[in-house]
Amino acid sequence: MIRLQHFSFLILLMVLFSCADANSRKTQTAHKPVQLTPEQLAGTEMATFAGGCFWCTEAVFERVQGVKQVISGYAGGTEKNPTYEQVSNGETGHAESVQVYYDPQVISYPELLEMFFYAHDPTTLNRQGPDVGRQYRSAIFYHNAQQQQQAQAYIKELEAKKAFANKIVTEVKPYTTFWPAEDYHQDYYDIAENQSNPYIISVTAPKVNKFMQHFKARLKPQYQQSQAVR
Repeated sequence: MIRLQHFSFLILLMVLFSCADANSRKTQTAHKPVQLTPEQLAGTEMATFAGGCFWCTEAVFERVQGVKQVISGYAGGTEKNPTYEQVSNGETGHAESVQVYYDPQVISYPELLEMFFYAHDPTTLNRQGPDVGRQYRSAIFYHNAQQQQQAQAYIKELEAKKAFANKIVTEVKPYTTFWPAEDYHQDYYDIAENQSNPYIISVTAPKVNKFMQHFKARLKPQYQQSQAVR
């Protein structure tokens, strides 16, 4: 009986606190991401990942040394200029994704891969925690042959050492187009008015805290000494 009650409680949490539902419950103030100048982006490379709700994925990568900018958006589908509602309804083939601009002199693509696989569960097909559907799939969209080789090699390495109890289902696909998400999704986790969002409290904050503790030495200076979630 206790197990049944516990299972029912988990189902209730999934219904109440999914990423899409959390967004629909609250009207957000528009928030434009900080756009780096061409000079600031000079020498950077791009990595594109999908690992569930982009609020979570964006937040962890933004805290990493060598990462200059992270943009939440949509990738992997065919729909042009997709909206959040379309993606959330599974109408576009897109996955919630992040575009990571990073300095390869500070952090390497294999290091980003390590962080990506730590920050989400790559063994759950079309699902991350309470978020269910192809739009929440695990995927790597590679920008060149080297990224493809490194991603495939890292997955083989993880599987060889049985890093996860179940098989990795992460897609490794060529990058095509990235559509930035609506302004209010950018830096969502770090906006003060969003801190009471049940999804942020129950899902995003625990993920970010766990990530920060594990990769503490590789965080930006302002986060290395912080024990807080932001």
